[in-house]
Amino acid sequence: MHAYYADHFVLPLPEGHRFPMAKYRMLRDRIAQQLPGVALQVALPASNEELALVHAVGYIDAIEQGSLPPAAQREIGFPWSDAMAERARRSVGATVAASRQALQQGVAGNLAGGTHHAYADKGSGFCVFNDVAVAARLMQAEQGPGRHAKPLQVAVIDLDVHQGNGTAHIFRDDDSVFTLSLHGARNFPFRKELSDLDVELPDGCADDEYLQALDQALDTIELRCTPDLVFYLAGADPHVGDRLGRLALSHDGLEARDRRVFDWAWQRRIPLVFAMAGGYGNDLEDTLQAQLTTWRVALQYHQRWQNVRP
Repeated sequence: MHAYYADHFVLPLPEGHRFPMAKYRMLRDRIAQQLPGVALQVALPASNEELALVHAVGYIDAIEQGSLPPAAQREIGFPWSDAMAERARRSVGATVAASRQALQQGVAGNLAGGTHHAYADKGSGFCVFNDVAVAARLMQAEQGPGRHAKPLQVAVIDLDVHQGNGTAHIFRDDDSVFTLSLHGARNFPFRKELSDLDVELPDGCADDEYLQALDQALDTIELRCTPDLVFYLAGADPHVGDRLGRLALSHDGLEARDRRVFDWAWQRRIPLVFAMAGGYGNDLEDTLQAQLTTWRVALQYHQRWQNVRP
């Protein structure tokens, strides 16, 4: 199974910054040690032309040239640097490469990505470019019509604890992309956008309530669209130990969540691309454990795809 990374581009964050940049390299090391069936590959950067399928040219130029105003940098949460700009491009490139592989092999992933707070013309919430939005648009351009002689139909299953506001805004008038966001009602962003399906959860929501809501949401997707490709944002931040999450899922609950999503796509033979999205554990080991479990489950479903291919 193919996995793409860009963790060697490390942002020069000030001491005490709350974003756990080290988790990406740590996850790659764990995968290399424990999941030999995962082929780790360096992500190439997305081109300006690819980014412009979603993002405003002026915004792309500002990130490339380092001319982003201080207020815009504060909204993103990262100071501008060459590494920040390059990492943002490669995070998109990782999801693009994983999308192409998933369409061939059934499942592939990005060790980072899930930058769902990025809008067409601005970044926000540690998100510079919207990797899933760019990859979805590019796959539609490359693949042509889907199974029903329409543009490639895409479903975004966003299970990060924060609403995918940027993704929802980008695709708000697009019938070819169905956006689902299952998120904490009282969490960031405090001004939500309108997804095709938003499921808001109360603080302290635990395994049973969460999984019941997810089951209902997956049933709704099936009623409202027939996707040719699924993007899954497998955020670790619904975990009870996440300092930004406010929900209370256990590790078993997160694994059950992952299995529901991968199995939903597998049963319908829909290729699935996944990204790690958020994870801010009080103990970073909790975040890494949740993410490694997602990769372990993904590898099992990737093998199912290979077993049925001619």
